[in-house]
Amino acid sequence: MSIRTQMRKGLLDACILSIIQSQPVYGYELSKKLNDFQFAEVSEGTIYPILLRLLNKEFIYSEVKPSEQGPKRKYYFITEKGKEELEIVTGEWNKIKGPIDELLTRSVDYDANNKTTD
Repeated sequence: MSIRTQMRKGLLDACILSIIQSQPVYGYELSKKLNDFQFAEVSEGTIYPILLRLLNKEFIYSEVKPSEQGPKRKYYFITEKGKEELEIVTGEWNKIKGPIDELLTRSVDYDANNKTTD
């Protein structure tokens, strides 16, 4: 499994909570929104187990609603517990992303400034 895949998996729950917080969505719509944010590698087969896990943790709840096109759809909504979890994860992410950005940028700058020509 690539580092990129591991990192995305680790943050995918929070990304899904963030999308649901901004607007209740059904599964396929969630997949499209993730795709809009460059999560093209995330399949519906990955999303539904995550939604089930978030439901079991009571971070989200679902309601079946009629659709203007075709069968009823199951919409997902964030709970207060989910909002609290998202706030915690966002806070933790903000604590680590700055130092990581700085370290990686410094490393790239160092490599660029210390290139040798053979």
